[in-house]
Amino acid sequence: MSKKEMYEARTEELITPILDRRNFELVDVEYVKEGSTWYLRVYIDKEGGITSDDCADVSREMNEILDREDYVEGSYTFEVSSPGLGRPLKKEKDYIRSMGKELEIRTYRAIDREKEFYGILKAYDADTVTIEQEDGKEMVFEKSNIALIRLAFDF
Repeated sequence: MSKKEMYEARTEELITPILDRRNFELVDVEYVKEGSTWYLRVYIDKEGGITSDDCADVSREMNEILDREDYVEGSYTFEVSSPGLGRPLKKEKDYIRSMGKELEIRTYRAIDREKEFYGILKAYDADTVTIEQEDGKEMVFEKSNIALIRLAFDF
């Protein structure tokens, strides 16, 4: 297991009781480098949406644990955030919640000279995602070929 995976797993383990007490959902944990700064980010959600006060409360409580446990080497910035509208589908619960809804899928490589697809989520499994496009045509995508998958939204 890499350091990145260790940090993310340990963070998930430590923050889950905090979120469970508040009936919040853990969407994702990531340890990433942006520019010269490392970030340990936790994305949370709840029915009706997360507020900035929710994020601040979780952050305050988790910061005490991070200081005490001190399992991340070097300096980093800890952030707690809402996943936002552009939330990617990552876990099975994301797919379950999105069944029957319109998705946006971007692929790494073009399929029939296109890399962006929209359609209603009809099925998924460990390896594939099936959508039905406006014209009724079903398309099956290998998850390994998907660069981004999220709910489609109109403005």
